[in-house]
Amino acid sequence: MKQLYGVIGNPIGHSLSPHMHNDAFAALGIDAHYHAFAIEEEKLGDAVKGFKAIGLSGFNVTTPHKVNIMQYLDEIDELARQIGAVNTVVNRDGKLIGYNTDGIGYVRSLQSISKEPLHQKRILIIGAGGASRAIFFTLASMGVAAVDIANRTLEKAAELIGSCRYSIQAEALTMQQAQDRHHEYDIIIQTTTLGMYPHVQDTPLQLQQLKEGAIVSDIIYNPRQTALLQAAQQHGAVIQNGIDMFVYQGAMAFEMWTSQWPDVERMKQIVITKLGG
Repeated sequence: MKQLYGVIGNPIGHSLSPHMHNDAFAALGIDAHYHAFAIEEEKLGDAVKGFKAIGLSGFNVTTPHKVNIMQYLDEIDELARQIGAVNTVVNRDGKLIGYNTDGIGYVRSLQSISKEPLHQKRILIIGAGGASRAIFFTLASMGVAAVDIANRTLEKAAELIGSCRYSIQAEALTMQQAQDRHHEYDIIIQTTTLGMYPHVQDTPLQLQQLKEGAIVSDIIYNPRQTALLQAAQQHGAVIQNGIDMFVYQGAMAFEMWTSQWPDVERMKQIVITKLGG
């Protein structure tokens, strides 16, 4: 019997996940189908009951359901509970278990371009929203030594750091402090919407003195190279856009569902093609 997987959100028609996952199922010979479900917020509980009733094997969760979904699940992974959001659900023997692959997917993507382990790297995260929280908590859970967070509202960055139960050396910075000290960091991770289409000229930092061998990563993938990444590349940094995070978080979910690791490069090329090359 064909297994059914999906993604829930609202709106959801723009999602690239069905293209990515259905191709991976076909490539690995798995008899399964992945479908996008548009679910309104007030019908989320009914949708989860329906998924459980029909035996949906697993599903991804995107905006605006990542937080509210938690109340309808049977179990929640500890890291997802700490982050306070779920983006992947696995049906295990009739129990719906929630995970968050955003952070670990991002970290896996970062490891794919870093020549050295992340544990001793000095890292700066720009932004203190949901993506920043997932990445920060995941890095902290893995034992990364030092991660600072810069945000326009200093209090929000400090609150994020203070809510983390994992042991980590971290400092909340104003954007001006980040600007003054950006040359100190081995890795800079941009998690805000600054630079996203159509405001492609916006950038959170003016990169003038990057550390030699620095990595600059921006989770935006439209445009594929933000103004921040363009400047970083001009200063000799290794750069990475948000396609890798999207693909790796999807690959992590795929492995949770099927116990098989998909062809990440193949998934990435599908996403690039769907984004227009």
